Amino acid sequence: MTGGEVLDLAREGVWTMILVAGPVMIVGLVVGVVIALFQALTQIQEMTLVFVPKILAIFFTLLLTLPFMGQLLAGFMDRIGELILATPT
Repeated sequence: MTGGEVLDLAREGVWTMILVAGPVMIVGLVVGVVIALFQALTQIQEMTLVFVPKILAIFFTLLLTLPFMGQLLAGFMDRIGELILATPT
């Protein structure tokens, strides 16, 4: 493998990681901001008010996006496996 191929594989790995983690992170961010705005407007400073909705939203996002995540990771692993098998010894 040349240096360029290694960099391409690393770039593809980072992009796959972003696509897999992105939806969950975005939902966590949006729910956190909405809850923070709600707390600022109502002056309710309950700590559990932040965690419970965020955990539920992330859980449901994981349930919805798990097939997509699995498909992305399986495709990436297939490409890595092909590269391993194609490498001359």
